[in-house]
Amino acid sequence: MTQPTQGGPKAASTAVVRTQEARARRRRGGPWGAFALRRLGGILLSFVVLVLVTFLIVPLIPGDPALVIAGEGATEADIERIRERLGLNESLIVQFFSYAADLLRFDLGSSFSTGGPVTAIIAARFPFTAQLALIAIVGILAIAVPAGLAVAVATRGGRNRWLDVGFNAVTGFFYSVPQYVMGTLLVAAFAIGLGWLPSGGAASRSAIMLPLAALMIQPICSVGRVVRREASVVLEQDFIRTARGWRLPQRRTNLRYVLPNVITTTLTLSGLILAAQLGGAIVIENVFNWPGLGQGIVAAILTRDYPTIRGIILVLGLLATLIIVVVDLVLAVIDPRNLGADHDS
Repeated sequence: MTQPTQGGPKAASTAVVRTQEARARRRRGGPWGAFALRRLGGILLSFVVLVLVTFLIVPLIPGDPALVIAGEGATEADIERIRERLGLNESLIVQFFSYAADLLRFDLGSSFSTGGPVTAIIAARFPFTAQLALIAIVGILAIAVPAGLAVAVATRGGRNRWLDVGFNAVTGFFYSVPQYVMGTLLVAAFAIGLGWLPSGGAASRSAIMLPLAALMIQPICSVGRVVRREASVVLEQDFIRTARGWRLPQRRTNLRYVLPNVITTTLTLSGLILAAQLGGAIVIENVFNWPGLGQGIVAAILTRDYPTIRGIILVLGLLATLIIVVVDLVLAVIDPRNLGADHDS
């Protein structure tokens, strides 16, 4: 005699729905396929928003590019000819479609100031910004993660209260100092006062030291505090107590059990920090006369160089988006649950 399906028609219907969802996921390439589609959609949406924002916000900058290019003593006819040559006498809609059409051809336009292609300006400056930002994030992780983990271990269970208070006080103070203020103080101390390092430029290898320090100090404090807090929570979990009860070496316990449980939060925060580093580099590069995209965009703003401003902002925005996507990918590799709702548990 055939046994009835356990749970009745409702259970059978649920099983059918789950089977259909599983087949749909397989057609989409499984959880990784759905993950890739979501991230690709996010990149495309970010690109559209960046294009709209970069186009609309630039004309709000006070001043007329044609007047800046013409210089003092130019006649109204001269200014009008320059405006016509630059396409500034067209309506915003016409200018936007021309801008979008150029982007589809991977053309960021020509600089108002130099007449050269914006892509060449970005290509010349980008390596300096990339070097600064990438070295900074590696240094941040290399210092903040061990420091936060070490303080959490040393203060576990209320021990070494002085260290806990001192760590929070020092990191809280340096985190509150704006990066441009920190950069100015570093120049005053190490370039002017002690004369150990150059105050700016990129003429020597040591010239990058002060910009890096100014860029890294605030994020180190932020990431270190997060790692210390997350590690303190993990250290009080039952499985850590069990590991201690088995008398496993403390270093092995920390590296094998504590660190992996704080790495997800750390990587997520680090991705956001690296994306923010691209923006912070704009300020730091101008404080230290570092010839990267940050210095380039400020120079473009002063001369009302619309194509260069748009090109640099667009590139920085896309880089920030790609950084977040790469961090999400790393987190998904570490823990497949980060693939999202499409993951078949």
